[in-house]
Amino acid sequence: MMRAFAAMTACAVLLAGTALAGPEIVEGPGVDPACFAPWSDETSFMQWEAREGPFRIAVVNGFVGNTWRIQMIKTAKAFAEDPSIADQISEFKVVSTGTDAPAQLGAIEDFINQGYDAIITIAVSPDGFDRVIRLADRNDVVLVPFDNVLDTDKVMQINEDQLAMGRMYSEFVLGELDANGVTGGKILEVRGLPGNSVDRDRSIGINEVIDAHDGDWEMVSVVGMWDDGSTQKVVADAIAVHGEFAAIVAQGGTNGMIQAIQDSGHPWVPVSGEAENGFRKALSEYSDDGLAGISIGQSPGLVAIAMKAAVSALEGNVMPQLISVPLPVATHDELEDGKNFWSDLPDNFFTVNEFPPCGVNISGPDIMAQDETDLN
Repeated sequence: MMRAFAAMTACAVLLAGTALAGPEIVEGPGVDPACFAPWSDETSFMQWEAREGPFRIAVVNGFVGNTWRIQMIKTAKAFAEDPSIADQISEFKVVSTGTDAPAQLGAIEDFINQGYDAIITIAVSPDGFDRVIRLADRNDVVLVPFDNVLDTDKVMQINEDQLAMGRMYSEFVLGELDANGVTGGKILEVRGLPGNSVDRDRSIGINEVIDAHDGDWEMVSVVGMWDDGSTQKVVADAIAVHGEFAAIVAQGGTNGMIQAIQDSGHPWVPVSGEAENGFRKALSEYSDDGLAGISIGQSPGLVAIAMKAAVSALEGNVMPQLISVPLPVATHDELEDGKNFWSDLPDNFFTVNEFPPCGVNISGPDIMAQDETDLN
């Protein structure tokens, strides 16, 4: 009986050790804080056991139906070939699973079971990932959500402050309206991909600022999927139904927003949007005609920071649980061709792909030379 009890105790210890695999919560500071900046003073720090490279890394994307996601995949492929990191990657895979959460979870589980060292992902949903987080920890796999992050502190994540971005969108257009003596009217909000934390948090920020303003505003909300074509249609439909808007606050798809304004003959009004090259071209070209706008970039290049962070974690460095990437902002009066937009690049190119503190600078030609297909 004593031998049986000892065996059971040993088994329990083994199982407990397995359950506790994965990162340890440790004291900061973390490595390279200029690149891997903690989100706040309350951010915790994680450390995985160091291992020898090169490493097997996979990117598990979800939705791939807009230009941002396509450029993100191209950027990931281009960065994997960059001399600064290529020698640390022995195998690199990219898959896109669509908007179905179980499909994305299944793909992540498959890469974990294949023995990949790190998996980078844009989560289809901010929750429902507990199972794959536990599986990753049991197998000592570094799981790194970025952009659309998870509502958990159990994994290392990378993002820009989406709530702050939404607030800045509204603060800009309201500031322009105040300066022009406009005290009320309809404001059109163009939302992104439903169910994502980015869309949710930006919308919260947009609306809380407008709700707190003393103007008499009526909010009209449409879903543009962060896609130029979809946004052009829903903005055109909104103008046809509601008439004139005092301002338009778009999360993305802003080339389509500009086209819909022009096609409808709607007057130029204060607008906000992403960092699409065509949007910035339009802000520069039409600012003297009354188009005032703010462009804040949620860069597809975040995937490169996520890949770099994954490699750093695999090497045993202390990492912040939530890494903050600064918001790159440009207003209509700050735009300069060849600096923060490019007249010779496509309209749907996202302009922000440089992260000097991280030594990441993926050129436009290198990105555009890739394709968005899965890399199996």
